[in-house]
Amino acid sequence: QVQLVESGGGWLQAGGSLRLSCAVSGRTFSAYVMGWFRQAPGKEREFVASITWSGGSADYADSVKGRFTISRDMIKATVNLQMNSLKVEDTAVYYCAARLAYAGASYNSWGQGTQVTVSS
Repeated sequence: QVQLVESGGGWLQAGGSLRLSCAVSGRTFSAYVMGWFRQAPGKEREFVASITWSGGSADYADSVKGRFTISRDMIKATVNLQMNSLKVEDTAVYYCAARLAYAGASYNSWGQGTQVTVSS
């Protein structure tokens, strides 16, 4: 497993932008897929975006396509989530996660989460 620490959460008004960062450490993570998930109050945790560490191939939930961008910095060993045009419904605790890059693998490393609050 790898260790993940998120940062960058905060409070802002709708329409604004925020950048989340996830510091990655531990085992060699070149064979991992890195993901961002979120959990709003009273709701289940949901997938937001993912990126392969090796090739940088990204995937997004429909609800964030065109607004959020996931990226990885191989030198700094971070995975970032740039969030633009934020909406009230984006309010949630955002979690960084990692899984091995093979079909059927589950996310088994999680960060502690960072709160994002978007007000109208």
